[in-house]
Amino acid sequence: MKIENTKAQMRKGVLEFCILSVLKDGEAYTSDILETLKDAKMLVVEGTIYPLLTRLKNAGLLSYRWEESTGGPPRKYYDLTETGKLFLTELNDTWSELQQAVNKVTSEKNTQ
Repeated sequence: MKIENTKAQMRKGVLEFCILSVLKDGEAYTSDILETLKDAKMLVVEGTIYPLLTRLKNAGLLSYRWEESTGGPPRKYYDLTETGKLFLTELNDTWSELQQAVNKVTSEKNTQ
């Protein structure tokens, strides 16, 4: 088993949560979302994020608006819907519980 595959799967498992979290303070353009995720070492590429954004939009968690650009095609800005904000709140609670559980399991000494 290769460690890189496992690390990639762990990142994928939290990517939607991270995207919603990036948008919690307001709308963002896709490249801004990517930049934030890359700065956090999430190692995301454009080919990964667009299908996720579409899935989150289709689930009613995101909305978007188009804005004309002076240097190219119009830009799509994403934002959380009210449903998305509630969903993110639930994910935050779940993440906290998961962190505590993993920390407990990984920090306990094996007494066997």
